[in-house]
Amino acid sequence: MCGIVGAIAERDVVPILVEGLRRLEYRGYDSAGVAALNSAGQIQRERVPGKVQQLADAIAEGHLGGRIGIAHTRWATHGAPTLQNAHPHISRDSVALVHNGIIENHEALRRIQREQGYEFSSETDTEVIAHQVHAYLEQGQDLLGAVRHTLADLEGAYALGVICTAEPGRLIAARRGSPLVVGIGIGEHFIASDVAALLPVTRRFIFLEEGDLVDLSRERLTIYDQGGQRVERPIRESELAADAVERGDYRHYMLKEIHEQPRAIADTLEGRISGDQLLEECFGHRAHAVFDRVQRVSIIACGTSFHAGMVARYWLEGLVGIPCHVEVASEFRYRNPVVEPGTLLVMVSQSGETADTLAALEAMKGREGLDTLAICNVPESSLMRAASISLLTRAGPEIGVASTKAFTTQLVALMLLTLALGRRRGLGAAREQAIVRQLESLPRRVEQALEGLEGPIQLLAEHFVDKHHALFLGRGALYPIAMEGALKLKEISYIHAEAYPAGELKHGPLALVDEQMPVVTVAPNDPLVEKLKSNLQEVRARGGRLYVFSDGQPSERDVAQGTTTLHLDPVEQAIAPILFTVPLQLLAYYVAVLKGTDVDQPRNLAKSVTVE
Repeated sequence: MCGIVGAIAERDVVPILVEGLRRLEYRGYDSAGVAALNSAGQIQRERVPGKVQQLADAIAEGHLGGRIGIAHTRWATHGAPTLQNAHPHISRDSVALVHNGIIENHEALRRIQREQGYEFSSETDTEVIAHQVHAYLEQGQDLLGAVRHTLADLEGAYALGVICTAEPGRLIAARRGSPLVVGIGIGEHFIASDVAALLPVTRRFIFLEEGDLVDLSRERLTIYDQGGQRVERPIRESELAADAVERGDYRHYMLKEIHEQPRAIADTLEGRISGDQLLEECFGHRAHAVFDRVQRVSIIACGTSFHAGMVARYWLEGLVGIPCHVEVASEFRYRNPVVEPGTLLVMVSQSGETADTLAALEAMKGREGLDTLAICNVPESSLMRAASISLLTRAGPEIGVASTKAFTTQLVALMLLTLALGRRRGLGAAREQAIVRQLESLPRRVEQALEGLEGPIQLLAEHFVDKHHALFLGRGALYPIAMEGALKLKEISYIHAEAYPAGELKHGPLALVDEQMPVVTVAPNDPLVEKLKSNLQEVRARGGRLYVFSDGQPSERDVAQGTTTLHLDPVEQAIAPILFTVPLQLLAYYVAVLKGTDVDQPRNLAKSVTVE
């Protein structure tokens, strides 16, 4: 969602702020802005409805600069993506503020502030925060006190960065419900929504806890917890290199991240298997005791991570025989779920900051007989800190909004969980060793699939450019992969795509099939393949154009009229969902390239959904 960067230093911070915004572009946004205190102690501001490059051009023309400043990329919630609604927001030329989150009581505050004589120039919920801080300054509070009193008045979620003309050497920041980190330099401090924004200037970070308030100057930082007490938070050294979020020679981040999957999968497995066996200590020192208590599994996630959970349900029930339930976090948190003792609640998230997933975890805290596992790609995230045990996926920074390597590494992590629980359910050492060997082979096989299929899929993508709809089919554990393929296509090419279990064709989707409806089928050579062939005949009989992703030797289906088949090398049933994901990612990518859409930052979407 929205991105925040702030800095206080002995040098001009505006170039740092702009570069930080560039590195947060992956989060999704529709406007951008910077505010800084100039040498005369006045607030200068530049905002644009559009891209960070447009902001950089406007700054270059206006010569904005200063040694303390804040910056923001906004994803519209309250108010349209216009210049007036762009951050930072200013109150009476003396307070400037950036905000990520949603203030639920903004309308009530707005009414009070209008009565106090404040004028509003935007439709946002954020502007009321700036006015509230200003009102407390007018009552004699210093900036820290004004922000602290303001926070007590707010209902909702926020990450904030605040500066004012009265105290030009002070930057105040706070978080509740939205992530915020503090970067530590030499005689300078920074804030940001993500460490990636600050990697060019520091590798040392403090990850603020829920409810933290931080008071920053050039030489000093003081953190207060939500009870107002001074606290120390650990300083962590980031392992990310400054170029970890660079695109390199690839045309788009998404393509780079598709090609990074062999390495990401290998990294996710490294140190977690030995002698063809799982080392279950990789889940943490408490994992053994937690897994011994598990009687059932409930997987909670959103979007692509939800699809990973759906695949895991087939694994957990089919390989292990343990009951498994999978639910979208935004539904789970609001429906008073019945979660029985002995349940392992598995929260799956790329960022670890997804608002609905975090809220679902918070709602389950303290329930008797319930353990929680976080599977996540960000080690210092709120989700990883809150769960009983955790497993880091090690995909590395994922910049493209459409998830690729985060998804395949989530699948690998969920298979490791399946093996851990399988030991307690009679999976058997031989079966575990066979699956571990299959997992170990994945990096090489994904690389081979990329090498062998990328060219043919580029040609295949031409068949989709003029289409408005597409249908994806799969059976068993490949049905969620069909869902993921449909999601990728709709996310970045804006083609309406839906996925169905192939056996559901006669229950509605078949009515849509004609020569203008491409039907993409994931068809591994597994026990359900004969059933799937029958489903494909139904499509072909109605003039539908079939695009089949299969493995093994070509069959008569491959040369049938109206069918295009692309072959992967033969793949074992257990890991087929991971491998079959790759060609569907490539298909979505190359269709989007041909259509000329913004592949890495598709319209209306954000990478991390940190607010409802």
